[in-house]
Amino acid sequence: MSFEEALSSSQPEPQPAVLAGWRETPRRGRGLSLRTLIILRWLALAGQTATVLTAYFALHFPLPLWQCLAVIALSAGVNLAATSHLKRTDNRLPDGRQTAFHLGFDILQLATMLALTGGLENPFCLLLVAPVTIAAAALPSRQAMLLGLMVLIATGVMFYWSLPLPWRMGEHLDLPPLYRFGMGLALVTGVVFTAAYAWRVATDAEKLELALATTQDVLQREQRLAALGGLAAAAAHELGTPLATIQVVAKELLRASPPDSPAAEDAALILQQSERCRGILQRLSQRPEQGDKLYADVGLKALLEEVIEPHRGFDLEFEVAVLTPPGRTAPRVKRLPEIIHGLSTLVENAADFARSRVVVQATVDAGWIEIAVIDDGPGFASEILPRLGEPYVTSRPHGKARQALAAQIAAAAARPVTRRGRKAPPPTPDAEPIAPSQGGMGLGFFIARTLLERTGGVLSVGPASPEAGRRGAARGARVAVRWSRQTLEAPPDPPSGTAVPPSAQMSQDGG
Repeated sequence: MSFEEALSSSQPEPQPAVLAGWRETPRRGRGLSLRTLIILRWLALAGQTATVLTAYFALHFPLPLWQCLAVIALSAGVNLAATSHLKRTDNRLPDGRQTAFHLGFDILQLATMLALTGGLENPFCLLLVAPVTIAAAALPSRQAMLLGLMVLIATGVMFYWSLPLPWRMGEHLDLPPLYRFGMGLALVTGVVFTAAYAWRVATDAEKLELALATTQDVLQREQRLAALGGLAAAAAHELGTPLATIQVVAKELLRASPPDSPAAEDAALILQQSERCRGILQRLSQRPEQGDKLYADVGLKALLEEVIEPHRGFDLEFEVAVLTPPGRTAPRVKRLPEIIHGLSTLVENAADFARSRVVVQATVDAGWIEIAVIDDGPGFASEILPRLGEPYVTSRPHGKARQALAAQIAAAAARPVTRRGRKAPPPTPDAEPIAPSQGGMGLGFFIARTLLERTGGVLSVGPASPEAGRRGAARGARVAVRWSRQTLEAPPDPPSGTAVPPSAQMSQDGG
């Protein structure tokens, strides 16, 4: 099963809409909770009040004290009104518009305080960077850009008009316009750079959050599919008793009815169909049952065959190899949904880029087990390799699947036209056409790596052979996952004298 199928089944909306709208996910438009905004403003008001009182009474700066305290009191009144609103509505959920309004008010309040105390000559003007940084990290781009524009306008206003910078009594600090211009330029640069940096970090965190959520959905779907076998086996076991009763009654009716009578024919039909139902239930009871030792582990080669089976039938040659120490047999390993899906994704990626051959090779040593997926394709691009494993990093559109799709389209366009104006049907090839993947999203490898590392595996990538970098040598790609034997190997079978659980004994008896 490909990642695209899992994504489309785990999310109610079509996949292109989900991927195209990741920039407008609820987290980006959610903003901050009102309680957080109130706490931040109380901290800011406490700092402003302490700074103003210290400068006026301790340093004896001729500040416009009452004007500054009036601006602080106005901000405190807004905060009290917000607190009252929070108590009435118990509004603890984040709101983007509410966050933008409060951050905009904080920008105006801080700009007014700065204009009363020196404007751009006041070193505290750098505090204007904080609201824009918060907006860039917590609000949609449009609202964050609007708040950034407010800061730039406030910077321009303070460059042309502000009260003189308060200084000691009897002294006057006269700073040249060039200094104010430099402070304004530094403030603008800090706002733009810091906001862009915060927006980029929030965007990466959002992409990672979406990728991890998708990974969890894929894993849950794999676990649900694995649990279906257990449900089928349990249903088969429960239906066995009433079916046996039906068979006994049908046999008695057949024995008591005259030969060639309608009742005998009906009893024979019931007996025949009940036997058919018993065969179906017996097959269902052989499906994997959760907690059953028989299905909790599988042979290493059988696991690899199960992984590559969905990808057979195209124009590629698949090879499975298990390398063990001399005189040792391949161990049985745990059959986990994470391993099945992760390895299948790696094989799918290799098949998408391979020219003709994909090798899935397992190497068993005394302390570890390594499974490597090797293809004879172009290998990893130099610009992709350092970022491989991050979400939304891919070169899939240039791979084998897209080339196969283009070839099929070109072949369809080149078909001859019949007399009626319709294109002749395509010739029947010896092999089935290549089925191109839906890929190119850059989440498949990330999900595979996340799932495999969750099982204790360590993933490594590189060229298929050491000579791959030399001129004229085939490149290819090799993706290997290594587990410790204790982590991946299934526990040994119980001794022969150990009692067999009743459920397993019934399964062996065919019940």
